[in-house]
Amino acid sequence: MEFDYTASIDLNDVPVLSAGDLTESVIAAVQAGGRVLALFGLPETDGSGTGLFCLLADDTTHTLSAMRTAPLAAFDSMTPRCPQVHLFERELFEQWRIRPEGHPWLKPVRYCPPETGTAERPGPAETQYYRITGSQVHEVAVGPVHAGIIEPGHFRFQCYGENVMHLEIQLGFQHRGIEKLIRTAPARRLLPLVECIAGDSSIAHATACCTLIERLAGIPVSQRSQLIRRAALELERLANHTGDLGAIGGDTGFLPTSSWNGRIRGDFLNMTALLCGNRFGRGLLRPGGVLQDVDAELCQGIIRKLRAAYRDVRGAVDVMFASQSVLARLTGTGCVSRQAALDLGLVGMAARASGLPRDARFSFPVDDLPLGEMIPHTETSGDVLARARVRSAELDDAATTASAALTHIPFTAPEPPLTDPLIPPLPANRCAIGIAEGWRGEVCHVGITGADGAFRAYKIIDPSFHNWMGLAMALRDEQISDFPLCNKSFNLSYCGHDL
Repeated sequence: MEFDYTASIDLNDVPVLSAGDLTESVIAAVQAGGRVLALFGLPETDGSGTGLFCLLADDTTHTLSAMRTAPLAAFDSMTPRCPQVHLFERELFEQWRIRPEGHPWLKPVRYCPPETGTAERPGPAETQYYRITGSQVHEVAVGPVHAGIIEPGHFRFQCYGENVMHLEIQLGFQHRGIEKLIRTAPARRLLPLVECIAGDSSIAHATACCTLIERLAGIPVSQRSQLIRRAALELERLANHTGDLGAIGGDTGFLPTSSWNGRIRGDFLNMTALLCGNRFGRGLLRPGGVLQDVDAELCQGIIRKLRAAYRDVRGAVDVMFASQSVLARLTGTGCVSRQAALDLGLVGMAARASGLPRDARFSFPVDDLPLGEMIPHTETSGDVLARARVRSAELDDAATTASAALTHIPFTAPEPPLTDPLIPPLPANRCAIGIAEGWRGEVCHVGITGADGAFRAYKIIDPSFHNWMGLAMALRDEQISDFPLCNKSFNLSYCGHDL
C-alpha cells in the first residue's frame, strides 16, 4: 500500500500478505531503488501472536509503502538477498521470537529478554563471535569498557599482522527498553524519554516524535513554531559537525583545529541553551509547536553569535583541509563503496559520502518551509576524507538555514507557547511516521495505535542502527591503527542503536 508520508493511514487498509509475498515485495522494491525504512513486530491485540510490519521508502517519489503479515512464528530470511534487513531480522527474533530461517548470523542485537515467551537471551560474555583461523591470524578485542568517559561497545578485530580482515561490532550494553516504556509510560513522560534516546540528537528525535503525533492527531503547526524547530535542529547539526571535525583533526595529530573546534562546539550548544534553557535542546518541542517562544531581540542576539561562531569554525576547518599531512592521512582511509552503502542501507552523512544522495530534508521534509539553494552534498570516494568534506559542506548549509529561520521568526504572527506537555487523544487503529534528518542521518519514528487509541507499537530507528555495519566495512583491509580515525568519521551512537 503506497501512501503520502505526511498523513496517517488506517491500519485496516494495510494489506496483509503471506510471508513469502512480503519478502518478494521487499526484494522487488529494493531492486527498483527503494529501501527498507522499518521492519518490526506488530502484536495482535487479542494475544493471538505477532506479525511482521514493513515500511518501504522511495526517496525519488517521496512516498512510503506499508505491508504486513498475519501472526507467524517463522519466515524465510530476506538477509541473503537483502542485506539491509539483517539487523531488523535479528531484532525480530530477539524481541518477538519470530525466527528468520536461514539468517546467516542470528545473534543478539541487544541484551534484553523477549517481549513474549520465557527464554532468556545470552549475556554479554556468552555470545558467539565470527573467527578467522590461521597460524598468523590473531584477534584483538576492544571494550566494552573503554578509557575515558564513553559508552560501552565491544569491537573484535580479526587481523593478519596489522591488517584487519574482519571487524565485528557487538552493542546492546546500553539497552533501556525505550520503545516499551513509550508504550506503557504516562503520556507526560513521552518527550523526556524520546529526548534521551541519543543525547546528541535530542532535537532530531523530538522532532520526529512530535511530527508523528501531529500527523496521527491532525494537529497543525504554525510557521513560527516550524521556524524555531528548524533553527534548533540546525544548531544541533552545527555543534556536532564542529565537534567531530575537530576530533578528526585530533586523530590526525592536527591540534589547532582539534582545540579550536572543541571551544566552538560549546558556542553552538550555548546558542541552543538560549532558545530553551538547555544546551541539548531538551524541553523545547512538544506536539503542536514549542514550549518557549523566541522574540526579535533574542533572535538577533543568536544570529550575531551564530555568525561569529560560523566564521571561527569555517576558518578552523579550512586550515585543517589546507594541511597536506591531514589530507594524506584522510585520503583513501576507511573506504565504503557506493555498492556497499546501497546494500547495507546506509543513511545520512555516511551514505552521502559514498555517493548516495539520501537526505530526509529533501525526500521527506518535516515542514513546508523553503530550503533555499541547499542541495544534498555528496562525495564519491567513501573514505574518511569524503565524510569530513560532507560535514564541512553541511556546516555552511546549517549556518545559512539557521540564520534564515531566526531572521524570519520576528515576521511571523506571535503566539503563546504551549503550556500543556501532555499528548492529545489519538485516533484508533492508525499508523503514522515521523522522519527528521538529524546530523547523523535519518531519524525515523513509527507509531501504530490500537482500538483504544494507545500505542500498540512504537518503533524507533536511529541512523546508527543502519550505519554501524558501514563502520565495520570501512575497516576491511585497513590497518588496525586506522580504527580510531574511521570510528570518529562516522561517530555513531551506542545508545541510539541500543534504545
